Amino acid sequence: MITWSFEMVKSVSTRIMFQVYNGSKKNYCAIMDKNADKTLTRESLLTHLKFMQEIGLEEVMPSLSIHPSCETASDKPIPETVTKATDRHRQELPTEVKSLQELQETLTGCTRCPLHAGRTKIVFGQGNPHADLMFVGEGPGADEDKQGLAFVGRAGQLLTDMIKAMKLSRDAVYIANIVKCRPPGNRAPEPNEMSACMPFLKQQIYLVNPKVIVCLGKTAAQALLQTETPISKIRGVFGKFEGIPLMPTFHPAYLLRNPAMKKPVWEDLQKVMRVLELE
Repeated sequence: MITWSFEMVKSVSTRIMFQVYNGSKKNYCAIMDKNADKTLTRESLLTHLKFMQEIGLEEVMPSLSIHPSCETASDKPIPETVTKATDRHRQELPTEVKSLQELQETLTGCTRCPLHAGRTKIVFGQGNPHADLMFVGEGPGADEDKQGLAFVGRAGQLLTDMIKAMKLSRDAVYIANIVKCRPPGNRAPEPNEMSACMPFLKQQIYLVNPKVIVCLGKTAAQALLQTETPISKIRGVFGKFEGIPLMPTFHPAYLLRNPAMKKPVWEDLQKVMRVLELE
């Protein structure tokens, strides 16, 4: 097991560099813009670096603005159709719903599909109502059903670590699911169940109006991209939902069962970070 320790080794006007060493003295460094999240702490840095360790990454290259010579093939600009994410795709909102709170209220006592019969709480979604980044998963699990919040179990903790590794906090993003009620036995939602919930998810997306959507897992990716292509073939490649760049990747629950897949997921998230200019 690796024990991490921190040593601040350099400070410049616009960036702070932390030099981090592990027991084998392999070198890691993280470059952060001083205009980034002011709540960044030693603990969040540890979370970021431990996630890097878990996915097998041994070096984090400095920002290209400091070392232009470090550019590699993976750092090439993202295609024009994706880099224009800053030009947000504006949708005319439904006249009867103007806020996420109003939309959530319309779901009170919902009986639109059979899932309502077994639910404890509707899991509407939560986070920054004006987030640049929105995550969409499959559906609530047992913990989510009890608490009425999305991604709060073990998979939720891993998602939190992934978000922190992107130099964001959970409060900065918005998280929702394809369906709002827990499917029995945590099975995948049926087509009729997804169809019943899809209008609400679409309105959530219109209201949040994110710059990028990350679909977590097969169900979310196939539903929003309207494809039956396996997640293994579409992950890591930007698609679009109503003009918004959409990145399909593996679900955190899948990563808990298959830790070796954390590294490709991190590569997917790095592509998202480039679009959001978080690197």
